[in-house]
Amino acid sequence: MKRLGIITSLACLSLLAASSLTNADSPSQFVDLLKGENLRNWVNVNTAPDTWHFKRDVLICSGHPIGVMRSTKQYENFVLHVEWMHMEPGGNSGVFVWSSARPDPTTRLPDGVEVQMLELDWVNLNKHNGETPPIAYVHGELFGVGGVKTVPDNPRGERSKSIENRCRGRGEWNTYDVVAVDGTIKLSVNGKFVNGISHSSQKKGYLCLESEGAEIHFRNMQIMELPLGVTAANQAAPLIP
Repeated sequence: MKRLGIITSLACLSLLAASSLTNADSPSQFVDLLKGENLRNWVNVNTAPDTWHFKRDVLICSGHPIGVMRSTKQYENFVLHVEWMHMEPGGNSGVFVWSSARPDPTTRLPDGVEVQMLELDWVNLNKHNGETPPIAYVHGELFGVGGVKTVPDNPRGERSKSIENRCRGRGEWNTYDVVAVDGTIKLSVNGKFVNGISHSSQKKGYLCLESEGAEIHFRNMQIMELPLGVTAANQAAPLIP
């Protein structure tokens, strides 16, 4: 219970900071990253032209090929709201934050901290020797990728596992609220904070949406930038020209 109190307190402090001024002239506010049913806020990194498309106000990812598209700008401290829905059993996807957006040629995925989005049947479809892995669910995991190091709130190896299963299955919308401040991330799943990491070795970079083999839908993706922190050059991903 103490951990949940810390999570909630951090989220409240972050939102209070968001209501202050990021500079002398403009207040913080949410920006719609999928506004106008176009991808002007995004750059296709290594997926196909038809991997991503809109249907009304929903961004649909086919899942093929494996890869990502990245945000046009980098983010450091922020609150991210995103709604997502898997369409296939065991679907796999996620959002990378603080990423360099430079995919590994083998995995086709970049570095950063991954905010995992897995459909609930994933554990049943990925049994080892006929046995379900010794975890009841794996959605909402947070972990460093591609050399990025983190300290998990709820360790499962090097990953941090949600302390409560709040995910809905395929065909149903899920809501993630991600509070990212100075190398710390707290994740709310469907209205409750259940996971987090801290001391990320990289704490400024691009957002990347992941295509990983299964159709997934995204909507209502909004970001609010918070005041900047003290970030050394080696804690930020290189800018892409």
